[in-house]
Amino acid sequence: MTGSTRGILYPARLPRFTRLPPPESARDLVRWIWVPEWDLEPGRVSRQHVVAHPASNLVVQSRDGGFVGLAGPTTRRSHQDLSGRGWAVGALLQPAALGALSEDPSTLLDAYPRLEAPALLAAVGAAMDATAPDRLERAAAVLAQWLVKRVGDVDAEALAANELVAVVESDPEVLRLEDLAERLHRSPRTLQRTARRYVGLSPAAMIRRRRLQEAAERVRTDREVDLAVVAAELGYADHAHLCRDFRTVLGLAPSEYRRDTV
Repeated sequence: MTGSTRGILYPARLPRFTRLPPPESARDLVRWIWVPEWDLEPGRVSRQHVVAHPASNLVVQSRDGGFVGLAGPTTRRSHQDLSGRGWAVGALLQPAALGALSEDPSTLLDAYPRLEAPALLAAVGAAMDATAPDRLERAAAVLAQWLVKRVGDVDAEALAANELVAVVESDPEVLRLEDLAERLHRSPRTLQRTARRYVGLSPAAMIRRRRLQEAAERVRTDREVDLAVVAAELGYADHAHLCRDFRTVLGLAPSEYRRDTV
């Protein structure tokens, strides 16, 4: 499984955060389930910054009276302001799941529409409010099984979309669309069509996001490494291109981010 804090810009500022694998029955639909919980002093706000994975999330949360939302892929870093006491149970979706939840995933870009799913909200809330030691696992199972029922059978095209994302996320040698096409033995046009239908982003955008996540994690965790070395190892043309990517998506330079994480 991908490192538990990849994409989280300031993991030291996190409240309690748990990441769980999906049940076997939902592995074609969910990559992992994440559960933050917080209990903050009155008047205190904890801002959590994320450079999200190039994917969508199905989220059940207690904030604002409780709701279910479908958080689409983002083009910039995003944040959530946490206050009081609360929780969220989210599923990082496989493309196969999103294809069944949205007719046009591209409309979810930088969007967070709410879904009418009162039974799901109630069932997850009941699991989270319980005192059982396995309450997180129970809440995750409720969310996963709702997806299994909602999506139904997964066809070969949807599974091919899952494979596309798995390669983008895991193969550091995939730096361009042509690399991905060679790795999957499919044409670039086919991969572009599959990605837009099941993810809402182009393969090139997905690759760029993975590289930026890896760069941010390297800058944060290896404080002595030269930024030019990071740029070269991750396939950037040079240090300037890495800095430009950082500023475009994160809103600050790599050196500034490094100072912020001290």
